[in-house]
Amino acid sequence: MKSLLSFLLLCAAASLASAESALTIYNQNFAVVRERVPLDLQAGLNTVTCSGVTVQAEPDSVVLRDPTGRVALRVLEQNYRSDTVSQGLLLSIYEGKVINFLTHDREGKESIVAGKVIRSGYLPNQVGVPGYLRQQAMQAGDNQPIIEVNGQLRFSLPGEPIFPSLTDDSILKPLLVWQIETTVPAKFDAELSYVTGGMRWEASYNLVAPEKGDTLDIIGWVTIDNQSGKAFENAVVKLMAGDVNKLAPAGMADNGAAYGEMRKALVGSLGQVTEKAFDELHLYSLPRPVTLHDRETKQVEFIRVTGVKARTLYVYDGAAIGPQFRNWNAESIRGNRDYGTQSNPKVSVMREFENSEKNGLGQPLPKGRTRFYRRDDADGRLEFTGENLLDHTPRNETVRLYTGDAFDLVGERKRTDYALSNRNDAADETFEIRLRNRKTEPVEVRVVESLYRWTNWEIVEKSHEFTKTNSQKIEFRVNVPADGETVVKYKVHYNWQ
Repeated sequence: MKSLLSFLLLCAAASLASAESALTIYNQNFAVVRERVPLDLQAGLNTVTCSGVTVQAEPDSVVLRDPTGRVALRVLEQNYRSDTVSQGLLLSIYEGKVINFLTHDREGKESIVAGKVIRSGYLPNQVGVPGYLRQQAMQAGDNQPIIEVNGQLRFSLPGEPIFPSLTDDSILKPLLVWQIETTVPAKFDAELSYVTGGMRWEASYNLVAPEKGDTLDIIGWVTIDNQSGKAFENAVVKLMAGDVNKLAPAGMADNGAAYGEMRKALVGSLGQVTEKAFDELHLYSLPRPVTLHDRETKQVEFIRVTGVKARTLYVYDGAAIGPQFRNWNAESIRGNRDYGTQSNPKVSVMREFENSEKNGLGQPLPKGRTRFYRRDDADGRLEFTGENLLDHTPRNETVRLYTGDAFDLVGERKRTDYALSNRNDAADETFEIRLRNRKTEPVEVRVVESLYRWTNWEIVEKSHEFTKTNSQKIEFRVNVPADGETVVKYKVHYNWQ
């Protein structure tokens, strides 16, 4: 076997920052990092150390390769260290030993107290430590240090710990150490790629409407949050939108996001954010490199359109289903004569628009919070009128968002008759719905009625025409005059033979 060559390469934070970085950030608290790492390899076995990776890197996701494909790398061994120097780590190193603590009295006078570290309370925050174990340790109080001073135990530090100088094994930043074998010398820029936690992005939308009229101006923002423990300077950033399936690392608690496999993403001028379909997702590219500092939140505008036609809809769903009926099945609902007889007086306000090129949009919209504003014609100022969440919306689909309840519209729903057949195999139910409009102009209200007792039904009497929207729901579109009232009546016959 060839002689063992040891070659040390330090990719310090400064050198990595100057190199081009590329990030693909997912809106589920993880990202794919790609960076260039200069390698100068000798024939045989090389020990290569690279510092500056994130503190939440997934070590088993690392891919190190020559992007040109000319150099064949064989990584025999990889070690990932994220236990950077901290007070907790140093206390754990000196467990069972006596160290000095600096204390101050009320007058600020310093003194030294010697104490033996019985327990450091250090809980490493890294991928290798299962989240449930960290939580159990914190609940049990194992994260509290225990220090023995003058033969007595203290469940806190007696002062500021004073440690000896750092050992050669101490690290200030997370690092990767590889054992790389190559048959010929090679000097080139390798591509380092890995999955890391601690990074996420989300979209948000500000929708501005005039005081009167059915148009909207839409401004969309991308908010990027970097909690990875590393800064990225002048990084090329892509944002992946969609519900991605990603597996949590073995033994770790789910962080609440929908996880999924991303391994294939590893190997693979001023303007607007560009977008394209990618697999079953959508990929957005920022128009220019950006710098993401650690623990920084950054906003980038990605959409700005004016004059989007957006209808205002009033929807009345008058059945107030109380919490006592939660999770009832169809048979329980069918047999309870009081189900659905409580009335909801609120009329919902919706804004609806088409995500189409004809309407000034026509691009996939990532999910995010939407905030609605109206411009007061008296002084031109914007007033907040409601907010909601927009789900992932493909192009040419309709967006309908609830913004609140109408102040000047009131609904009243009352059951006027109910009859169950003698054989208990059919029922007739009659409802009366009153809509009152206290506005100075007429409005159209969409009355939504759920026929919840059974799928086999027939409307045998009605005061207004309706549309069947699904197997157990109908909708009346009713005009309510200014400062007036409209009454909707219908009778439904159920048959569950």
